[in-house]
Formats: sequence, structure tokens, C-alpha cells
Amino acid sequence: MPLSARRVYVGFGSNLGDREGNLRRAIAELESPKLRLQRASSIYETEPIGFADQGWFLNLVGEFETDLFPKQLLARTQRVERSMGRQRTLKNGPRVIDIDILLYGTTVIQADDLEIPHPRYRERRFTLAPLAELAPGMKDPVTGRTMTELLSALRGQTARRRMNE
Repeated sequence: MPLSARRVYVGFGSNLGDREGNLRRAIAELESPKLRLQRASSIYETEPIGFADQGWFLNLVGEFETDLFPKQLLARTQRVERSMGRQRTLKNGPRVIDIDILLYGTTVIQADDLEIPHPRYRERRFTLAPLAELAPGMKDPVTGRTMTELLSALRGQTARRRMNE
């Protein structure tokens, strides 16, 4: 990894249309010479949180190397969401694609338009299960707990790893 590159973890979710195709397309559109996919987790089928009257999501986490600064990465994720037809009409509602920056190295950012680590990733099985799969011993930069520890402390929420990959 070049000295300037950072390892980042990005979460992807979809519950409308071709859910798996949406995940694959989002990764493909996100990738560039400055944002290179290293590995992707398995796909997990997860129950919706918040607004329950909607279809289940497919989720995965991608591990990337990037030369982008955090706000440049945010702009790129939002551009891909828009290009795929994401409309923010209902909080926690159905969506073609959702792309969240979960972790950016060990960086901690608290700004009006960007929080890293993602402020709710520790409360969501659909982010912790794939993160624990990719990097079980990686430590959260705020709590110091590993992904496996965070996942084992979480109660509730169904996330089924898809085995047909």
C-alpha cells in the first residue's frame, strides 16, 4: 500500500430491484485508481431497522485502499448513490442503494456532514457481521474493541449470511 493510501471499510445495502446486482454495480462504480477494492465480505440478508414495513436488505462490506481524503470519498459515495437513483424520501426507508463510510483507517472525524467511524455502525449487525468476517481483530478507533467483540455484544437483529456465492 503506498504511504498515502488508507484502508477504508465501506458498507453497501439494497432492498429494491435487483438487490445483489445493485451491490455489485455500486462497487464497480465506486472503484477507481484512487479507490481500489481489496476484498468484499459475503452478502448478508438482513431485516430492516427503523421502518419495518419494507423488504429485507442485502448488505456487504468492502475493504478498499484509497488515496482520497474522507470528504472526497463521501462525495464519491453520494455521487454513486445518485447515479443509481437513490432518493432520500423516508428515513430508514427502502432504497436502491445505500453506501456508508464505516471506517477510514484509525481516523475519527466529527463534522456536520461527516462522522467517521459511522455513528451507528456499532449498533448494526448488518455492518458488524461483514466487518467481523473481513477483519475480526481490527479495533474500533473510538472504543478499542475488536469487530468480533462488538458483534458478540450486539443483541437482536437478524443477519443471515448467504451461502450461494
